[in-house]
Amino acid sequence: MRIPPDEINKSLSSKGWEYVDKKIFRSFKFDTYMDGIDFVQKIAELSERSNHHPDISIEWFLVAITITSHDMGGVTTKCVNLATGIDHIFENEFK
Repeated sequence: MRIPPDEINKSLSSKGWEYVDKKIFRSFKFDTYMDGIDFVQKIAELSERSNHHPDISIEWFLVAITITSHDMGGVTTKCVNLATGIDHIFENEFK
């Protein structure tokens, strides 16, 4: 089920996620390039377990994540749950 933008913002905006064009987006900064790569690996494992996969862009010291449900045409509960899981990984393993 798709989630309305106001509910998405209530759930995720305080964590740095932005809602744009039926997608949620957040960038994460790292001290080293390899920390970003390790983070992406952990996101990949979480994504496989939840069978929901974000778009990931890896830059120097920065990882950008975009999440949407292509099947549902917008942001769903599964998207928000994945974003929350990604936040958990970052907060507990990379801060």
